[in-house]
Amino acid sequence: MLRPEAARALTPNVEPTRPLAPTGAAGQFAPLFGEVSAEVDRFIRQGSAGGADFAGSAATLSPEAQLLRNTTRSAGASTVTGADDAGRRDFVAGIRPWATEVAQRLGVSSEAVIAHAALESGWGQKPLRAADGSDSHNLFGIKASGAWRGATVEARTTEYLEGVDASVSASFRSYADRAGAFSDYARLLLDNPRYAGALNAGSNVQAFADGLVQGGYATDPAYADKLVRLAGQIRTRGY
Repeated sequence: MLRPEAARALTPNVEPTRPLAPTGAAGQFAPLFGEVSAEVDRFIRQGSAGGADFAGSAATLSPEAQLLRNTTRSAGASTVTGADDAGRRDFVAGIRPWATEVAQRLGVSSEAVIAHAALESGWGQKPLRAADGSDSHNLFGIKASGAWRGATVEARTTEYLEGVDASVSASFRSYADRAGAFSDYARLLLDNPRYAGALNAGSNVQAFADGLVQGGYATDPAYADKLVRLAGQIRTRGY
């Protein structure tokens, strides 16, 4: 669900988290790249063989897919920067009470929840806004499904389909305030069985992130890595 503008707020020019599709003469390598990229996407969605150590579980990938996956992880391993330190501290301080409460309900660390909000909103610097400029307070990029009866906003988002990213327009939920956003976020994860793998992960942010990806929260193949990296940043820098 990470929107392009939110990704840009994480870092002045975010390094690619996966290589771009090769162009070649008349795009001759595109079909092969699509197949390999799709294999890596499926691998990530399965939680890297149920959360096993990457070095061992990657053995299930073809040599070409292993190379692409290793390149992806290498590119995504750089330190995430973006909003200045003071801005990040203010963002974390402003949402920590709600994040702590929701984290307890989900059985995960507060850093995991804060990192998720930071990832989806670009540290709060790129909020989803309505046509009149008002803030939707949708810190978690939650889309407005058919069952949603509240207010909505339209925004561009990036979806990854078989390894190929595309910009599409989507409808997102809008809340009266941040408290409403956190409450709905907790309800979304608790009430949907597909996110069961993300619950009760304790301090294991990787398990939480993998559970979100396995549940279909986002299609970005590097989503879990980004979330884990942000949680570590929040913890080590004392935000």
